[in-house]
Amino acid sequence: NVRSDSDVDIAVECTDVLYWEKSEEGNHTPGDPYEGIWTPAKLRAELLSAMKAKFPGQVDSKGSTAIQINSNSARVDADVVPCFSFRYYTKYEPRDGTKIFKTDGSSIVNYPVQQLENGIAKNKRTGYAYKKGVRLLKRIENAMAADGTFRELPSFFMECLAYNCPDNVFWLPTWTECLRAMLLHIWNSLQGDEPTTDRWVEVNECFFLFHSNQKWTREDGREFAKAAWNYCGFK
Repeated sequence: NVRSDSDVDIAVECTDVLYWEKSEEGNHTPGDPYEGIWTPAKLRAELLSAMKAKFPGQVDSKGSTAIQINSNSARVDADVVPCFSFRYYTKYEPRDGTKIFKTDGSSIVNYPVQQLENGIAKNKRTGYAYKKGVRLLKRIENAMAADGTFRELPSFFMECLAYNCPDNVFWLPTWTECLRAMLLHIWNSLQGDEPTTDRWVEVNECFFLFHSNQKWTREDGREFAKAAWNYCGFK
């Protein structure tokens, strides 16, 4: 439940502690602050201790967000992310997610349930072609990054680019036609500055895809589409 390019992502959620924010004053009556033992530092420390005991010599905790368990002959790489329950109060209804506290003092709010549900819904609407289209973009991005054709971009960004393509793109009869249509849509839609309406969203539909705090930009998206177009030899 965290944006990552690792083979397996595991979110370990502390559900007894709820963090919250509100979009406007009056949306939620404040309660007493949490005073228990499960601080972000303690949750991370306990997880790290347990994983080092289970996987001696295979745990990498240098990252500010995830704790990585390195692969061996029987297991792929895994990123374990300690997180807490999070609720965002709006004037309509609360939105449940997770909050990750990084070791550098910053934090990340994710909405993994919404991401999963929206992805499943789009996959069904497209005859189960959407997820295959996501994998196609990821493989092209990985191949271009590996041979130096184009810079590396997060796999979650590839997923979001595919999610913002219209459903009918995935109904085309061949994957060549589907890929061409996806890249054309990405290229054409991301020209110019960020609009004020009809903005692209993350798969969770809780965040806009492009804003000042993102790791990527509109330019990244359209340059990826152009590079992938040329990489595939499209005319």
